[in-house]
Formats: sequence, structure tokens, C-alpha cells
Amino acid sequence: MNEPARDVRVVIVDDHRIVLDGLATLLDSVEGIDVVGETTSGEQAIVLAGELRPDVVLMDVEMPGIGGIEATRRITAAHPGIAVVMLTMYGEDEFVFAALRAGAYGYLLKGAEQADVVRTIGAVARGDAVFGPDIARRVLRTFTEPQPATGPFPHLTEREREVLSHLASGWPNSRIARHLLLSPKTVANNVSNILTKLQAPDRAAAIVQARRAGLGEP
Repeated sequence: MNEPARDVRVVIVDDHRIVLDGLATLLDSVEGIDVVGETTSGEQAIVLAGELRPDVVLMDVEMPGIGGIEATRRITAAHPGIAVVMLTMYGEDEFVFAALRAGAYGYLLKGAEQADVVRTIGAVARGDAVFGPDIARRVLRTFTEPQPATGPFPHLTEREREVLSHLASGWPNSRIARHLLLSPKTVANNVSNILTKLQAPDRAAAIVQARRAGLGEP
């Protein structure tokens, strides 16, 4: 005799209380979903993931303190069975690829239809990876479309090549951020994208590739 299907247990993370309350109310009304925890911080999300062991964490990207990308990285490293879905207003490539590298199973933009959010939660709980249509198209383009030959690493954006060149010169993220007038978080996201696109396991491996291609100061 088959056991009845268990509700998908969800933790919601968003630093805007009104958004958090709205999502919780919305998802609690959906049959088959059980909201077991809510928090406004990445730090508490990590704690709740360990204590509650939900099936899915619905995670915002930009939050004070530990942001959604770093919280995702820590949660997926410590609890591989938990699927994290990013639900955010940021659709830029740097955030998408940083989330992928951190271990996110899904990426949706705020404003997605309720049905899409519910379907995504169910799908990632089963082990599938799900992305909104626009996000999915851009991810596929990055890895499948031929890029114009514009020097080494043509599949990187101009900003990513600039960051990689400074990495190859041995610059830390803080110096790169000051030099390019970027936030440290933006530089960190660019570095994460670079590692993903170069299929480099770590920063040192990316630097080796860059140096072989002639990037960086002698």
C-alpha cells in the first residue's frame, strides 16, 4: 500500500517583511506545501535550514549581512538534500551564475506567476532544476551560442575579462572593487561567474588559465 504524498516543507527568506508575509500567506494556502519557517536574514536562514531540514528554501538574493548567494552556498554545502530557489528582482547574469555556482536549483524573478512559483517548488523538491523562461534562455545562450572572437575568453563579458585580468595580476577583490568603482559583492559575483564559465574549480585555477592566455601584469 502506497503511503500518502508528504507536503513539501518550505522555508522562506526575504529581508522585506511585507514580501515575506505575503509569500508565506500565499504558499500556506496551496495544498501540498507546508511553510515551516520564515526569516529576514541569511544568517538565520542557515540556522533554520539545519534545524528544520526543509525540502526547499525560497531565497532572496540581496540582503544585509550574509546575502542570499553566500547563504545558499553554505546551506547546499552542509545539506545537499535541501533545494534552494532564488526568488529575486535581480535578473542580471552576474547574479544568475553566482547563484548557480552556489548550488541553487532554481531562479525566478519576483513578479513570477503564483502557478510558476508553486510548480518550481514542487519540481526542485523532486530534484529538478528550474529557471524562469528568460533566465533559462540566457543560461543556454551562454553555453551554446558561438561568441565572436574578441581575444582570450570571448565567452566572458567585457567586465568579466577586466576582472579576470586583475585577478591574474594577483589583485584581491577589495582592490579590484576600488579600481573599477564597483561594490565588493559585485566583484565577488563576477569572480563566481568567471569560475563557472571557465569551468575552473577555484580562483587559482582561473588565474592559471588567465596567465597562460597572456592576461595580468608580468
